[in-house]
Amino acid sequence: MPAVTPGVDADPNRKILLAAPRGYCAGVDRAVDAVEKALEHYGAPVYVRKEIVHNKFVVETLTKRGAIFVSETDEVPEGARVVFSAHGVSPQVHAEAAARQLQTIDATCPLVTKVHKEAVRFANGDYDILLIGHDGHEEVEGTHGEAPDHIQVVNGPHEVDTVEVRDPDKVVWLSQTTLSVDETMETVDLLRKRFPNLQDPPSDDICYATQNRQVAVKKLAPECDVVIVVGSANSSNSVRLVEVALEAGAKAAYRVDKADEVDPEWVKDAQTVGLTSGASVPEILVRDVVTKLGELGIGRVEEVRTATEDIIFSLPKNLRADLKKAGYQPDRPHKVREPKGR
Repeated sequence: MPAVTPGVDADPNRKILLAAPRGYCAGVDRAVDAVEKALEHYGAPVYVRKEIVHNKFVVETLTKRGAIFVSETDEVPEGARVVFSAHGVSPQVHAEAAARQLQTIDATCPLVTKVHKEAVRFANGDYDILLIGHDGHEEVEGTHGEAPDHIQVVNGPHEVDTVEVRDPDKVVWLSQTTLSVDETMETVDLLRKRFPNLQDPPSDDICYATQNRQVAVKKLAPECDVVIVVGSANSSNSVRLVEVALEAGAKAAYRVDKADEVDPEWVKDAQTVGLTSGASVPEILVRDVVTKLGELGIGRVEEVRTATEDIIFSLPKNLRADLKKAGYQPDRPHKVREPKGR
């Protein structure tokens, strides 16, 4: 990202504080890459159940390349190839796909898969599982489907008083991976007051990328007249970033899908604008917002880095195997090259 915006009349005394890390996490990168590689290798169409990630631009781009997004498995023609989104699916969805003889590519984020496995393990131990998350979110639906008789969803602190369990000594909490860390822990603290023996998950369920993006926003927000978050309305982690910015001291915060949604009135009197993006947002959309802010008179770009991410997830196993059979040997996860001599 350039240190100076491209705006001709941009004022160098007005600046953008650009959060880092921002944008694609490893799970999103893997899921999007899986659809792209499937289209390249198998050819269009490739069906995708739900949005592969919660970002309009990504979905529109993949649609143009030949991906067909559907809401339910029964919309996929029998025997066709379907990719399951990064948010994960329940065992019932896997069974439905098998019944229709679909060729599946499971692009579930490995961190979501970890939560699924935790749910199964605690259900096998006959625990009541309190899943902190948002009803209706695909990730929550997938996790709940792993053990529906043992899991109840807690949407936030306001629902804690209504929770009922069979045995207060056999209760554990899990969470959706894309929540606000602070709000989740507030919910957990209230649950623990009701159930003092509440068990924690074996490791953090809120993903590293969600936490890192929230920490970066917390650092820059107190200095900002306004914070702009690039991300779609159905992206849980993007919506949380707006809330985190306001809670951390930003005077105002807004979410946009793309640069042309930035209202000049938001920044006309701002000396410092914070900028970040949700974990499903490609960097090109952030660059477009930087350009837009330059056109609106903001001249400098300063990065505020709080962590460096180097996590990479492998492509889904069956897709990797098919690529290798066709003569492609991945150098490393998601980087596919042609072998020498081709």
